[in-house]
Amino acid sequence: MKPITVYLVDDHKIIVDGIRSLLDGDHRFEVCGYTTDSRNAVSEILSLKPDIVISDIQMPEVSGKDIVTQIAKLQPSTKVLTLSMLGDAGAISELLEAGASGYLLKNTGKDELCEALLTIFRGEVYICAAANFELTKAFLDRKKTDSSQNENAVHLTPREIEIIKLIAKEFSNAKIGETLFISERTVETHRKNIFRKTGTKSVLGLVKYANENKLI
Repeated sequence: MKPITVYLVDDHKIIVDGIRSLLDGDHRFEVCGYTTDSRNAVSEILSLKPDIVISDIQMPEVSGKDIVTQIAKLQPSTKVLTLSMLGDAGAISELLEAGASGYLLKNTGKDELCEALLTIFRGEVYICAAANFELTKAFLDRKKTDSSQNENAVHLTPREIEIIKLIAKEFSNAKIGETLFISERTVETHRKNIFRKTGTKSVLGLVKYANENKLI
């Protein structure tokens, strides 16, 4: 079987040497090139056409995300496995959206590195356990926040929203009643309920509330 060709990008030579050492002697992989200067990375990758690029994400000249974005656009057949010291959910999401095929922490061992490379070569996505944990935690936190916001949200009826829009147009109660074919007294009842629900005390405050909550 032809070995999987791998290109390495990291501004620390010791990291590059470490990965080369891990893959050296494993017939499944061949390190076809490397660079410690991220400015050279994309042009060399386009020239060598490796199966997989292993790239650090935090580099001084060209970031790992920029490399991922360019390779995904210019040479999508080459997959990118990103490396980082931290499992930050935001960074992981950004890299995956940019086109990365995997995310590993730098404290990983040979077995997981090889597993990640084989997984990516098969066309799948590989995310290490620690990164998966951060993504799951961020998702659950966001879900909890959304749920809390929904619980605290003001529940206005469609009719009340209609009336708010007309109040914002400076319609009087009588004109609102004529427009909606309801009595002026009904409009007044709706207004009282609207002010109570929104916690506003004036038309100006209500209009501001409606703008902030995209009701008008």
